[in-house]
Amino acid sequence: MSGHSKWATTKHKKAAVDKTRGKLFAKIIRQVEVAAREGGGDIEANASLRTMYQKARSASIPLDTIEKAIKRGTGDLEGVRYEAINYEGYAPCGVAVYVEVLSDNRNRTGSDVRSIFSKGGGSIAEPGAVSWQFARKGVFILPKAAGSEDDLMTIGLDAGLEDLEDQGDTWQMTVDTGDFGALRQALDEAGISYEAELTMVATTTVPLDNESDARKVLRLLDALEDNDDVQNVFANFDIPEEILELVEV
Repeated sequence: MSGHSKWATTKHKKAAVDKTRGKLFAKIIRQVEVAAREGGGDIEANASLRTMYQKARSASIPLDTIEKAIKRGTGDLEGVRYEAINYEGYAPCGVAVYVEVLSDNRNRTGSDVRSIFSKGGGSIAEPGAVSWQFARKGVFILPKAAGSEDDLMTIGLDAGLEDLEDQGDTWQMTVDTGDFGALRQALDEAGISYEAELTMVATTTVPLDNESDARKVLRLLDALEDNDDVQNVFANFDIPEEILELVEV
């Protein structure tokens, strides 16, 4: 989990200064469309759509843009059909990488992803080769002012809380995907603000204890994230804080 946590922190800091806001919008809107296509356009009845809707609103995407994406997903408006594809591979230093893609052209996307791995010193692996090293979980990030450890444990345990981690400036709460809605409701009822997502959490990690190795791995992961079809990138590394500070400069 520490690898995932540090990668989430890295992505958050990167996004704060990222000028490619339009690319971020496009990726979220694509996820909204797919969620609506797979589960219908009713936000209350479709948990995946509700999560993506909230993510889109948190990213300040205009409501009209979100609503049009939902209509494209349900077929009320004409749109491109996207296919969900997962790729597995290895970054330098044996770091396992799991990539989630939404594509309208499988051949193009497959070629692009393979090229990124190759140029970054990594390699594509067969399906199932690295996915066993991750577990899908619900992750909630709360401000430190949300409460004490005891307060949050009291709120979370009745909602399926599996782990509560002190990350310095924030708290991280982790639940099984089946308890995602329950914890969200519990936090809402307690009046606590949070950021939440369904994600892949590493069950084993690879330590990266020097700046050179960390840069190689993060360079490959950034290249994958910059691809328009790639929605999410997960990796099982663990970078010490002092090394992470160096590579973020």
